[in-house]
Amino acid sequence: MAQEKTVAVLGAGGTMGFPMARNLARSGLSVRAWNRSVEKAQPLADDGADVCERAADAVRGADVILTILADADTVLQTVDGVLDGVDSDTVWLQMSTVGETGTERCIEQARERGIAFVDAPVLGTKQPAEEAKLVILASGPQEQQTGLEPIFDAVGQRTIWVGEAGSGTKLKLATNSWILAVVEGAAETLALAEGLGLDPSLVLEAVKGGTLDLPYLQMKGRAMLERNFEPSFKLELAAKDAALAQDAAERRGLDLPLLATIRQRFDEGAREHGDQDMSATYLTSAPR
Repeated sequence: MAQEKTVAVLGAGGTMGFPMARNLARSGLSVRAWNRSVEKAQPLADDGADVCERAADAVRGADVILTILADADTVLQTVDGVLDGVDSDTVWLQMSTVGETGTERCIEQARERGIAFVDAPVLGTKQPAEEAKLVILASGPQEQQTGLEPIFDAVGQRTIWVGEAGSGTKLKLATNSWILAVVEGAAETLALAEGLGLDPSLVLEAVKGGTLDLPYLQMKGRAMLERNFEPSFKLELAAKDAALAQDAAERRGLDLPLLATIRQRFDEGAREHGDQDMSATYLTSAPR
């Protein structure tokens, strides 16, 4: 993709969208940034982005439309109408986590408008997004790969091309199930240690540096013990992702009781702590 091409970022004020849009602008790409709350995207103007008050203004004449929003309904409501006037060579780069049915709805919208669709959700939360260290799980037409490289290089450290559009979402669902299991497993393990009258930090010390250790376990476990739930990825969004993974499993008749339990637990925690980090699931299990 040539440097002069324009990327419209829809959702540019969000936890993920803002740093991604900033990294795109700083890489030299022409960026138009839109967010429902425009003031959240306004600081991107300092990085050279054109902050638009209307999504239609952002996408008009753009070469790539990048959506990075909370869920499928929000994505589809945002693009409804604004895709009607785009050029046939425009690429819709869908990087939100919207699940299988959500991705299928997006694919159909793109097909109806005759534009290319690339499904490319990401692994990583706030800090990796800020540091341009996301892992991109891309899927879609092979002829789009080279053209999208500058975008992926600007926001991520690695891109995995999976196959036809929708395959990236499937890989995201599978990897998310592991991430959710690690967080809920850490929460319940530390709650058990605390309930046994131990200093729960001893659990993290016991596994540290061994084959049972994970950097993510140490990071989220420490956040739980310090009750530091500043959102890197909100619990309400993690609950949404758990539901998407379980829905995909049920579509295939898979019996995955751990995933079902995690979904239930995250839903319970999100009712009280949804705006806090996903590690706040610990509060549902911790001794009171």
